[in-house]
Amino acid sequence: MKKVLTVSLLVLSSFAVKAQYASLLANVHGRKLQSLNGKWQVIIDPFNGGAGNGKAVWKDQKPTGKYDFYEYGFVPSKTLQVPGDWNHQKPELTYYEGTIWYKKTFVHKPQKNKRAFLYFSAVNYKCDVYLNNQYLGSHEGGFTPFQFEITGKLKDTNSVIVRVNNRRKPENIPAMNFDWWNYGGITRDVSLIETPVNYIKDYNVQLAKNSVDTIAGWLAVGGNNLSEPVLINIPQLHLNYHTTTANDGKAFFKIAAKPHLWSPADPQLYDVIISSPTDTVHEMIGFRTIQVKGTEILLNGKPVFLKGVNIHEEIPQEKRRAYSEADAEMLLKWAKDLGCNFVRLTHYPHNEYMVRLADKWGIMLWEEVPLWQNIQFGNPEILNKADTMLKEMITRDKNRCSIIMWSLSNETSPSVDRNKTLTAMAGYVRSLDSTRLVTSAINHVRYDKNTITIDDSLCKVLDVVGVNEYLGWYVPWPAKPEDMVWENPYNKPLIMSEFGAEAKYGQHGSAETNGFWAEERQAQVFKDQISMFKNIPFLRGTCPWVLADFRSETRLQPVYQQGWNRKGLLSDKGQKKQAWYVMHDYYRHISNSY
Repeated sequence: MKKVLTVSLLVLSSFAVKAQYASLLANVHGRKLQSLNGKWQVIIDPFNGGAGNGKAVWKDQKPTGKYDFYEYGFVPSKTLQVPGDWNHQKPELTYYEGTIWYKKTFVHKPQKNKRAFLYFSAVNYKCDVYLNNQYLGSHEGGFTPFQFEITGKLKDTNSVIVRVNNRRKPENIPAMNFDWWNYGGITRDVSLIETPVNYIKDYNVQLAKNSVDTIAGWLAVGGNNLSEPVLINIPQLHLNYHTTTANDGKAFFKIAAKPHLWSPADPQLYDVIISSPTDTVHEMIGFRTIQVKGTEILLNGKPVFLKGVNIHEEIPQEKRRAYSEADAEMLLKWAKDLGCNFVRLTHYPHNEYMVRLADKWGIMLWEEVPLWQNIQFGNPEILNKADTMLKEMITRDKNRCSIIMWSLSNETSPSVDRNKTLTAMAGYVRSLDSTRLVTSAINHVRYDKNTITIDDSLCKVLDVVGVNEYLGWYVPWPAKPEDMVWENPYNKPLIMSEFGAEAKYGQHGSAETNGFWAEERQAQVFKDQISMFKNIPFLRGTCPWVLADFRSETRLQPVYQQGWNRKGLLSDKGQKKQAWYVMHDYYRHISNSY
């Protein structure tokens, strides 16, 4: 039976402002917040004409004199729901890539002795943010949170205007072409957060690396007083730890403790209460270790096989981006029903509801940033952008025990610039979080008759190697599946991070021919893959591509695809294809113990 324990933690932090927006508050859901979700007024601006001084939509001007007029206007009849992508909300926006201006008016009486922050869980892709017609700052990246401190800028009635642009560009991450729908808009929650003047800003609370009896980490405070007493209290561990932050607002700690370890079989969480003289934050944290030893992945010191699946952040039945806790429950329940103890969150950081629910349900996670295929690695700005995305992802999710791996990229082509960039990113990840594993999904292998050799020098800087291979679909079998041999010159654990084939639900035909798009053929590809897996001694996990059919503008087959990638084990309506039963049976016969 699951137990939920309680930890009280007091944290205060002073971090440098990065770029034009403030560093992130930890655990926004544990704060006093006002939701700004709901209907936002919008202006569609396909040629981005409203950004210049000629129109300056952000000024939100209205005529006052007899000869005044403005060639734009926010009107109550033109709205979009936030959070939510614009593509599914209006038919004329299905394929839209460009600018849309959003406006939200809200009432909030400014509080004395309080700080205020405007927090966006995600906006795709670039945005500029204005409060009461004053520029706050900008953000780039469609899947990570950002915030602005707005202390002293609030009135009784306020307006937020956001210019959002999702147009693809070669210098973006991801770049021009990617195999999922380019959902634009304010796609996740927007919140107004209040804290005391001196407040708990950030914290990192985990088991020390390779330890099961030491809780270690740091606390950080923000505000006018950066040196303050702080408390870490874990009632059910009878733990009360007092410390004081230094003049930079930070305190490091190591505490002897023996928490019950989190695992898929027993996903125990501790209620963490973080307190200072003026602020308190509650948090739910689980404790576990994750390590690599040779070709083994060790969870809590014991070998584990990752029974996984890839998931896109999409609700296929409604042709929209997933954004709510209910959406997360549906997607992760599908994974649990398949028999998974592991999920690869492809190809970008998913909504925070997903990772918090995985903590509760005991699902291990691979989380990655969207460096997908054709990235401009020769552009020096790419590393800066990628590091920002990594930092925002890790800052948000560093206390989530379900996340066991940070991933750098997916299917990027080896080159001098690419290897240099991803190697630097691997080092940066470890500087932010040394307790988790670093991985990447590669697709460069060498075929020689019935032998497949992992052939990508990036593997040297990875803890776990992910390989995407589509034998039986994009690549013919060079020999019988059961005769295939894999060679691993890097002596590291292998996860088959993608494999599969396309089939349209209800389409039946030959199990030997790809062109019929038949369920039987998809199921046979999975059977063949499983036959091959049995001969890979260093295989430590499998992630079929993909949980459910998902939308993709690049999938052009007019009869069977119609704008959908049909590699799902489930259809776009959630119906089980034959391949689902093949993987379910395979996972059922792999021990749940670790």
